[in-house]
Amino acid sequence: MFGFDSLGKTLMTVGVLLLIAGALVHFGGKILPLGRLPGDFHWEKENFSFHFPFATSIIISIVLTLLLNLLFRR
Repeated sequence: MFGFDSLGKTLMTVGVLLLIAGALVHFGGKILPLGRLPGDFHWEKENFSFHFPFATSIIISIVLTLLLNLLFRR
């Protein structure tokens, strides 16, 4: 059964992950050029602009996959 001890640990883990994610979002533009990597597509016309962060999406996907595999490995 799911007890209060494991619920508390889960909430603390989620809180730490949210803190790390918030710090990366806040300070990430200064440290990592996410969204401006080679492979991120950006087109501009007169009244239109389109941005698709392809390389950034792949990097974030790989990092999250590795992190979640480490956290939830049994």
